[in-house]
Amino acid sequence: MFTGIVEGLGKVVRLTVKGADAVLEIDAGIDMTEVSPGDSIAVNGACLTVTSKKAKVFCADVSAESLSRTTLKHLQAGHSVNLEKSLRAGGFLGGHFVLGHVDGTGRILSRTQKSGSIIFAVESSESLSRYIVEKGSVAIDGISLTVNKLEKGRFYVNIIPHTAVHTTLTGKKEGEWVNIETDILGKYVEKLLQTPRGIDKDFLAEHGFIK
Repeated sequence: MFTGIVEGLGKVVRLTVKGADAVLEIDAGIDMTEVSPGDSIAVNGACLTVTSKKAKVFCADVSAESLSRTTLKHLQAGHSVNLEKSLRAGGFLGGHFVLGHVDGTGRILSRTQKSGSIIFAVESSESLSRYIVEKGSVAIDGISLTVNKLEKGRFYVNIIPHTAVHTTLTGKKEGEWVNIETDILGKYVEKLLQTPRGIDKDFLAEHGFIK
């Protein structure tokens, strides 16, 4: 689990395709002292498992599922990526709960400078838009952001100067694709509402929400 607060940028060393899968090698720009093989790290919002590490360079397997759902398949040597180590129990939660399970990708439809900030309009399919709400949270390339406005087929986010400088968003242009993870809470609520029984006081009491 992550928070959507990017810790630093890494540089792609190489992406090696192996059948339907791939191996990603990254020169990390963050402190990797406490990271060991088997630990999770978010790369542009996608949760990957560190398979090997030498100093600040680490490797991670990328499954066919991850390649199909994310922009990782487009990475090339020299590309910058957002990195975040997994949240430790008792750690500071500065963004929102991000699982690193990317739901899909969206295209940047517009980039507008507004004072010191950048306003991005991001394309979102109907399957994603159903879980995106105005003033709710969304993760774009692993960055926890607030949805400013929601329209049919798109949503808007405000990128403050600090976020722009410390993430890959500063270099994103119109037409580029980004990873999108919607808030997990909306998915659970939807599933609960679809249960044949529905949600009533007895259901809430049975599951410990009320006494």
